[in-house]
Order: sequence, then C-alpha cells, then structure tokens
Amino acid sequence: MQEGEQSLHFAPTSSAPRRGSVAEGGSLPAFAAQLGTGCRSAWFQVGPEAWLCSDVVAFSTRPAPPWFLPTAPSGDGLPFRYYFAGPSGARGYRNLLEFDVAEPAFEFDEGFAIAVVQERIVQGERYARTRRGLWVRLAEFVPARPSTFRGSELTEAERDLSFAWVVVDRAPLYRRVGSTFVPTGHAKARFERVGWFEEVRTPFSAYARIDAEVWIRSSDVRHPTRAEPPADERIARGSRWLDIDLASQTLVAYEGDRPRFATLVSTGRGKEGSPLSTPLGLHRIWVKLLATTMDNLEDESASSYYRIEDVPYVQFFAKGVGIHAAFWHRSFGHVRSHGCVNVAPSDAAFLFAFTGPVVPSGWSAALPTRLDGGTPVRVR
Repeated sequence: MQEGEQSLHFAPTSSAPRRGSVAEGGSLPAFAAQLGTGCRSAWFQVGPEAWLCSDVVAFSTRPAPPWFLPTAPSGDGLPFRYYFAGPSGARGYRNLLEFDVAEPAFEFDEGFAIAVVQERIVQGERYARTRRGLWVRLAEFVPARPSTFRGSELTEAERDLSFAWVVVDRAPLYRRVGSTFVPTGHAKARFERVGWFEEVRTPFSAYARIDAEVWIRSSDVRHPTRAEPPADERIARGSRWLDIDLASQTLVAYEGDRPRFATLVSTGRGKEGSPLSTPLGLHRIWVKLLATTMDNLEDESASSYYRIEDVPYVQFFAKGVGIHAAFWHRSFGHVRSHGCVNVAPSDAAFLFAFTGPVVPSGWSAALPTRLDGGTPVRVR
C-alpha cells in the first residue's frame, strides 16, 4: 500500500484477505457495523465484502458519495499534476520548515517523477506537496507534458476496425499508378486516424489504401485487428475482455464479440520470455490501483535508474505486469516499456472504468470478488 492508505478486508477481521484499500481523505458510506479481531472499535462494511476498521475513520455529516463515481481527470487525462526532477536533481522534506536547514527525507535524481496534490507560495517561491507527503521546491522540477492522444469508442459502423493511426511524425501519402506508388506531396501527422481498406505489398514496401485513391506506407500506421473471443461462457454471453496485439501495438476492448474501444499501446521491448517482454497468453486482472510507484532502485545491475511516483490507473494482470497510463512518452504504437502495457492517460482512465473489478469512489485499490471478477486480458 502507499503511505497513508488503509486496508479493506473481505471480512470484519484483520486476518481476512485484503479486498482493497482507501487513501487518506477518502469518503466512504457505511452499511453495517460488527465487532471483530484486530480492531479496537467496530468494523464498518463499506461495500460488498469490504470491511474497514473504524479506528482509522472520522465521521462526517456530508452525504455519502455514489457507490461508483468514475474519476473525472483533467483535460490531459491524469488524476494528479506530475513533475520531473530537473538536471541537478531535487530534494524532498517532511515539512516546509526543514528546507535548507535539515537533511532531506529523499533525494530525487534527474528524471524522477512526482505527483503533486498541493501547492504553496512561501516568500515568492513555489513549493508542492507530493502524494507521498514530501514537500519539494518546484523550481527544481519541470512539469510533465503528457500526450493528448485518445483512442476511439467505436460506433456500430466502426466495429469492422477499418481504420488505423499514424505512428510517425510525418507519413507521406501516395497515389497508385499501375504497380508503383507515387508521392502526392501531402502527408499525415502522428496520431491522425485514417481509413484502412486494403493492403498491397511490393518487393520493397507495403502500402495501405486509406481513401478512394490515397495510399500510405503500412509501416507508418498501426491497424487494429479483430480477434475471436476466448472460449469462456461469460464472454459468450457478452462479458467484457481486452485483446492486446503485440504485432500491431494496439488494444481492443470487447463486450463478447463486439469491439467497443480501440487504441494504441506500447508494450515490452524485450524478446518473448525475457524480463522486459509482455507475457503472451490469456490472463485476468488480479488487482487495480488508482496509482502506484514504479522504479528499479533495488536493481543493482541496472545501467540507469528510474522512479515514477504514483503511476496512474494501474491494472496488473500477470504478476507485476499491467496496463497503466504513461505520461512520460508519446511513443504509442511502438514497443517501449519494461514489460507493462503503456497507454495514453485518457485511454488509461477509460479502461480503468471499463474493466473489473470496480474501484468504487473513495477507494485507491480493489481486488476481484466472486461477483466482480477480474476482466480477462489476452496478449497475442
């Protein structure tokens, strides 16, 4: 758990398995109370098979929030404001009075990222408190500039997936003259969506027709492909599942055999079976986290170190491999990650709400239950 979070349990006892967690300041309804071990006061039922020790709560007269309130991210799709430590690094302190007079609680190397939840101006300087409770001087950081790319929620007419996205900065357009392709002098920009109606291969390249008479190099775009559903009775009845195609670097979200959403991804850059690869096969989401820190600081063999605090909208499906937002690059459509499936922030927020288990409002994490299982994820 992150600092300041409290565990939710499947039963009113601290020995029961974890059901999820709630962040400090989270507002939850209470449906029942019951005495149990591991809690001096009563345990409160705050959701289906979800119990919280009342020792760590304060009562409120405000109305209880709706059971499920999807996160309403900012225009860039992120739940927090993110910053990267600058070239000289940065320091974090437990409180503002310790700046420049005490040892820092943490030192951030260049490129380490933080999530900011509060800002203050003191004597003309801007300071910020991270989600992990440290204060930093913002002059030592630069703001993140996440990609604004968004995938497509699919209409009935689009469910044949006859489209693609440009994944290079400038994709030249061509017209076909016999068996050759001649540049038109025009081009498409990165992340523009184009049609995909047929593909022709030549001895030197491959071209896709994107309009009645306009062609584009196939290597400059990524085309999502239809997939047969896994053999699962619930999926046959219309349950949701995700299909990730490593070859095209795309993800399609389905309800049964109907595509509902499609987008670009960046999967692991390692070869199949290596530590940096995205594992093939059929998996299930085993935990969802509103945010979690990812780093390699304990890897003594690493050639360089990274630390990204509070990576948002994380859905683990194969041990430590999951789907999550990436606000530090815009290489969607190309392999890039350490094994996880990177998606643009707005797409990560959409998928977080689309899949199970549900993360109710006020919760920071949720594990599957008998009635709210983890959504299947197929990697092929």
